[in-house]
Amino acid sequence: MKKIILLLSISVFMFGCKSQSVTNAKVDNKTERVIKGNWSISSVSYPGSEYIKVNSFDIADSKCFVGSTWKFVSNNNKGSMALTNASCSTFVSDITWFINKEGQFVMKVLSAGEKAKKVRDGYVLNVANVTETSFQLLDKIDVGGKMTNVTYQFQKN
Repeated sequence: MKKIILLLSISVFMFGCKSQSVTNAKVDNKTERVIKGNWSISSVSYPGSEYIKVNSFDIADSKCFVGSTWKFVSNNNKGSMALTNASCSTFVSDITWFINKEGQFVMKVLSAGEKAKKVRDGYVLNVANVTETSFQLLDKIDVGGKMTNVTYQFQKN
């Protein structure tokens, strides 16, 4: 049993928040305008979270994103994110982002002074349950051969 849990943990760690190619770059301006502003992640959830660690966005354990602050500017598709969880390493970065017509949130994490056009890898997550005060980003991960969602719950600040 311990070997199975270890194997699942390793596979999720390796495949969490994978990089993808975005085929449709047509923008969903309406949804972008709804999520512009300052947000925080109130929770990160997925089946098996008590046994399995997910390395979100190749930055930190998914639980480190709880309490993180995000800023989305819709008129130029720029923003920022900051991990502020006291139990984790601090991380701050600029981002570029957009939401395409398929309801996918497309994001690049930028290193200091780096231009978005120089960053070749990014992250594609599905957007769900968008309201004026909350929304979710859903990332698909492979857990033991079964695709499951990691849900990032955002609350407006």
